[in-house]
Amino acid sequence: MVDDVLVPMDGSEMSEQALEYALEVFPDADITVLHVVGEPSPMWGAATGLALADDLEEAADERATEVFERAREIVDDAGTDVGLDTAVELGHPVRAIVTTAGEYDTVVIGSHGGTIADRIFVGNVAEKVFRRSPVPVVVVR
Repeated sequence: MVDDVLVPMDGSEMSEQALEYALEVFPDADITVLHVVGEPSPMWGAATGLALADDLEEAADERATEVFERAREIVDDAGTDVGLDTAVELGHPVRAIVTTAGEYDTVVIGSHGGTIADRIFVGNVAEKVFRRSPVPVVVVR
């Protein structure tokens, strides 16, 4: 039985579809939406702005706010009473998701997210999570 589901969300349409799928398929589970904010680096585009923040964790939380608000809208639209938790991690998305996944029964992830350039440059997060996760992974397309 699946009691706890992790749904990584990056604000993309596919991550929103993953949450919708999780709500439909696991209606009795507690769902945690995880947003991973990349650490400051020239390779991470928008994350480089975090380098200027006085409080890195607070800045990461602020970046996650919009994603979490959208997640709550999706839950409300689904008309479910699911327990929705949120979590923010700072770092590399694959590592953060795989590390966090061990605390859950399954991961539901969108097949791709971000821009085409992000997918080519950074790699396919869903594929890497699927290969490395310690728990079952459902990839939503």
